[in-house]
Amino acid sequence: MKVSENWKELIITRLRNIYNDTISDSQIENFVNYIKENRSETNFNEELWKERDIALITYGDSILESDTLPLQSLNKFAKNHLNNLINIIHILPFFPFSSDDGFSVIDFEKVNPDLGSWDDIKSISDNNKLMADLVINHVSSKSNWFKNYLQNKGEGVDYFIEESLETDLSKVTRPRSSSLLTTYNTINGPKHIWTTFSDDQIDLNFANPAVLLRFLKILHTYIKNGAKIIRLDAIAFLWKEVGTTCLHLQQTHEVVKLLRDFAGWVGSGVIILTETNVPNKENLSYFGHNDEAHMVYQFSLPPLLLHALNSGNGQYLTQWASTLPKLPKQCTFFNFTSSHDGIGVRPLEGLLPDSEKKQLYSDIKASGGLISMKSNTKGSESPYELNITYFDAMKRTHNGEDGLQELRFISSQAVMLAMKGLPAFYIHSLLGSANYYKGVENTGRARTINREKIQMTDLERDLKSNTSRMRVFTALLKLITIRKNYQAFHPSSLQTILDLSNSVFAFVREASNGESILAINNLTSKNIQVEISGTYSHLKYDIITEASINVKGLSIKPYQTLWLIKK
Repeated sequence: MKVSENWKELIITRLRNIYNDTISDSQIENFVNYIKENRSETNFNEELWKERDIALITYGDSILESDTLPLQSLNKFAKNHLNNLINIIHILPFFPFSSDDGFSVIDFEKVNPDLGSWDDIKSISDNNKLMADLVINHVSSKSNWFKNYLQNKGEGVDYFIEESLETDLSKVTRPRSSSLLTTYNTINGPKHIWTTFSDDQIDLNFANPAVLLRFLKILHTYIKNGAKIIRLDAIAFLWKEVGTTCLHLQQTHEVVKLLRDFAGWVGSGVIILTETNVPNKENLSYFGHNDEAHMVYQFSLPPLLLHALNSGNGQYLTQWASTLPKLPKQCTFFNFTSSHDGIGVRPLEGLLPDSEKKQLYSDIKASGGLISMKSNTKGSESPYELNITYFDAMKRTHNGEDGLQELRFISSQAVMLAMKGLPAFYIHSLLGSANYYKGVENTGRARTINREKIQMTDLERDLKSNTSRMRVFTALLKLITIRKNYQAFHPSSLQTILDLSNSVFAFVREASNGESILAINNLTSKNIQVEISGTYSHLKYDIITEASINVKGLSIKPYQTLWLIKK
């Protein structure tokens, strides 16, 4: 893709759309000059993604060993165990931080020395596509920017949002139950500062163009150090305007467009991914008109898939999947079932009845999970996310424990792998990790239940023995190996959802070369019968079991997945 010749006109248009008449000509010139000095003339003609692209989501220190920096241990694990089957590594914020396991960043352009160095990051990016977080909404209260603000000198003095305690902020959408405004003592007296996520995560004031330009420079640093996918953390909350929800505002969408443009101007084939843990329709809005995100997280998939396997009823999963829009080639979904955060339940809004949600919450608690709450506009609280490893979320169904946890979990990952989009495994899903209760006890935070640090010696022992971890890991690598060989699983290949029965989730993937795969997933703990007739009855060979199937009297075992092709 050749760098646009009209980049200067486009950057001015983008800035005017964000700031209207509040940005000066000199401020616009600052943007223009920076881009002019750094834009690339590279012709990028490759596809942004292929069927062989699969991501691993991990903290830089998820795997530990003595006398080795964690980023080097992570690189070693990838080389020794992933066998190039997983070729994208998303390292969650690897910068100096003060809280929230990395998402309260002290310095955006340094690597946390406890993890390693930029050389270690580059070493990982030499062998894998690197995915990095642009933690764009807020910064640590321990950062130099905020320290300068408190002293009213240096960079940062005009980077933050002051507000009166008398201002009506009741319409603001909150992801937390903490106070929206936090009082800090400054050299000019006490100030009440906007803190959406915590009192250590200070929201940045993007109404100041200098803040946006600073983040373009930070983004450029990541691209220069090998990042090919940029995750825009908490992007939906970026723009603040009193009297609104401060969520998904028009200026926020315009900033995403600018970030996509900028990444294309200074990089080569860089993908922008938005992280918006919100209801489905709002989440999809970040594709824009093929001018915002290249990828959006498929946030409704984890809780709907969990509900389907928990209840044995795929009705709501099928209904939702049937409504997913067709996307242009430059856009696709980022599919996942679990991440460093919990399983968000806001993406269930409008998709699952309240009675089904309540049953799901009850079952998660019975499986040892926790429920995190958020504040609502009228002072009440409601569930925000389920805190549990996805493996332990499969410990039981509505009917209790049945000894089929491993089968149920592998089935969930098979669905995620086959659906339209780029699949991603959180490291504790790839390794079939159980709930980490000791961590919750130590930190007092519910999310720690899914953030255990694993000793390399323990991991090596588990993967060499007949353990649940080894069985899950082996099964998932087998599915990954199969998937990578079929163009029908290309992230941009067509997807058609079939409504065969509430007991199954079924869909067809079709590649541009005519290759088709029918994926059928038994969502129940019983043998079921399904009949395939008509258009897809010629797809009779299962590439997982390497066996021909009688599709007219198709018998599917509990939680079995079939990937059927023509042979």
